[in-house]
Amino acid sequence: MTTTRLANWKWLAGLLAVIVPLTMFGAIVLMTPLPNIMMGGGSAACEVDTSDLSETAQEDIPPEMLELYKRHGEAIGVQWNVLAAVGKRETDHGRSELPGVQSGTNYAGAAGPMQFLISTWGGKARIPIPSEFNGYASDGDDDGVADVYNPADAILGAAKMLKRNGAPDDLRKALFVYNRANWYVDQVLEIAAKYAQSGSVDVPPEANPACEVAYDAPNAVVDKILDYALAQRGKPYVWGGTGPDGYDCSGIIYMAYRNAGLNIPRTTFGQWPFGVRIDAGEEQAGDLVFFNSGPGTSADNPGHVGMIVSPGKMVEARCTLCGPIKVTTYRDRGAIVGFTRPLQNPDVLEQLKRQALT
Repeated sequence: MTTTRLANWKWLAGLLAVIVPLTMFGAIVLMTPLPNIMMGGGSAACEVDTSDLSETAQEDIPPEMLELYKRHGEAIGVQWNVLAAVGKRETDHGRSELPGVQSGTNYAGAAGPMQFLISTWGGKARIPIPSEFNGYASDGDDDGVADVYNPADAILGAAKMLKRNGAPDDLRKALFVYNRANWYVDQVLEIAAKYAQSGSVDVPPEANPACEVAYDAPNAVVDKILDYALAQRGKPYVWGGTGPDGYDCSGIIYMAYRNAGLNIPRTTFGQWPFGVRIDAGEEQAGDLVFFNSGPGTSADNPGHVGMIVSPGKMVEARCTLCGPIKVTTYRDRGAIVGFTRPLQNPDVLEQLKRQALT
């Protein structure tokens, strides 16, 4: 090989030593997702089901916000398009540059993408979790802080507030509490309908009496108990009611067990000490979940009860203003006292034995 050719080969090798690493680095950069600023994380938002979105929703809602509306709406039991409509009406999904959206408060004292009053949020814009506060402050991205300006936190807080005040059934009531003006309620419901492919604001399937609810009954007895309880969905809460037209929280459970030929105490106060205590996370279909809720209740004297349908879901008759009997979530609800399994009570075991069901 001549000196000239050897020099050319050395030059080409040197050039390739520079180009190849640069090319590989460029490819890595192009394949690396950009940080998701709205989510506060370092990766792109998870893909979400868009089959129920209208063209308006797909064009108008930022993907990272849509993921939050969908995720927190499903977890709490509130229509995603209602959450999205609130976010649109309040701050154009956080895109507004008006005072109080990114920092501070507006003229009315509201802050963040969902425009919470600081007092309603919990007294401060940013609250460490866990801590003591009175409000809807929530940690939607599990970073240990409930930040009213963080979309993940604010949307979860909004879902809880709507659920507490009547959603998903009584949306007009829930939205009126959110912003006490009928014109506001009308506007939000109009936007929500435009966001849905169906053009309507539908009740989530689990709360609809006409829809099936998946559950895994451990035995035929529990299957019979749940079959009765779920058949009462859509009926009203009636204080002291044991059916057939309406029930209170313990009444529907009492009658569901009677449907399986079993006698348990009638009231929540009697049902709580009756069943065998179950650790959180070990509950199964047919078990009961109790809440420190209602007059005269305490940490060991719960005043509200629901029946477990599946992990995280219960069927309950909640209150006169809370809509009809339906399947709801319980892990997002505060003041859970504990879980019990009535079928393990010695008296119930004896009843089952007499029925030759054990």
